[in-house]
Amino acid sequence: MNSNASQTNHHSFILTGIPGMPDKNPWMAFPLGFLYTLTLLGNGTILAVVKVEQSLHEPMYYFLCILALTDVSLSMSTLPSMLSIFWFNAPEIPFDACITQMFFIHGFGVVESGVLVSMAFDRFVAIRDPLRYASILTHGLIGKIGLVVLARAVCVVFPVPFLIKRLPFCRSNVLSHSYCLHQDAMRLACASTRVNSLYGLIVVIFTLGLDALIILFSYVLILKTVLGIASRAERLKALNTCLSHICAVLLFYIPLIGATMIHRFGKHLSPVVHMFMANIYLLLPPVLNPIVYSVKTKQIRRKIIQVFRGRKNMS
Repeated sequence: MNSNASQTNHHSFILTGIPGMPDKNPWMAFPLGFLYTLTLLGNGTILAVVKVEQSLHEPMYYFLCILALTDVSLSMSTLPSMLSIFWFNAPEIPFDACITQMFFIHGFGVVESGVLVSMAFDRFVAIRDPLRYASILTHGLIGKIGLVVLARAVCVVFPVPFLIKRLPFCRSNVLSHSYCLHQDAMRLACASTRVNSLYGLIVVIFTLGLDALIILFSYVLILKTVLGIASRAERLKALNTCLSHICAVLLFYIPLIGATMIHRFGKHLSPVVHMFMANIYLLLPPVLNPIVYSVKTKQIRRKIIQVFRGRKNMS
């Protein structure tokens, strides 16, 4: 069987647009193009505003910039295959290109989770020790946190391409999504995938699962600190600084949990539902995070309004 497997091993995968309705793929081209444009404009605006506005040169906004860069990188990881399917009707992706995309999608997913943990730590320090906030979270420490988050993601995702590459693929080469995921490619193998499944489970538990628990614990400590503040107005002000981060956490984890639950327990559901949930998980947070922070952060909102008013006056 192994010799046959090696002889018929696939050199490429076929990505799936809208399952069972390939003729409807062109209809998705413009909505997806709009979402990617929003992602680039929204996150680009956040980066530009934080760079220009002196009052935003604080740890919270530096972490926001790291989140924006991560969101753009995650979107750019899925963009090539999305374009090839929905714009150019070319669903085939070479094996090595698929593995490379897989590495970046999973890698930036882990980075985003790590950044959200860092932002929870930032909010904890800001509320617990506001007078020493800037002296604790120095530029050097923020840079080190960013490097640790990136290094962790590279280390945990680095084995994934090798775990996939060792598998023989002699069955169907049709993936169920518009991009390459480890669990999706793994199910097409014609050999035992126990090692891949076990490693994937360990990574999820000790990165995303552990990060979620750390964020939850951070907010327990934040809430405990806030309840100790005498003034009601000060309590509300402190909690209000956390709202944007809470929204970003929910935008990341709710679609992730939803996509995982449907993948695990929704075998009977339409493939379109699986496709829809998987795309929401990867496309929604990069689009909505800049909107949430723009709406909830007065300085960012004010600067954006100033820019638009300036352009109107010039015209």
